[in-house]
Amino acid sequence: MALHYFHLSNDTVILDAIGVELSDLKSVRLEAVRALRELLSLRENDGLWAGDPWKVWVTDEPSDGGQTILTLQLTAG
Repeated sequence: MALHYFHLSNDTVILDAIGVELSDLKSVRLEAVRALRELLSLRENDGLWAGDPWKVWVTDEPSDGGQTILTLQLTAG
């Protein structure tokens, strides 16, 4: 198990300093999709439909440090 840090970006950037302990890349992918789905359900989607990309990226160190393990980006037009 290793700590993975999930950062979010839409009209603002939210950097994860706590992390989530996950065992493998499949678990990281599932958690990233869940995080993006939650972001969509909690926020106004106007910026997304204006073409502003929303992004979830995962690093191996807190606050956007270290290596990026995975990036998901969602854009609608």
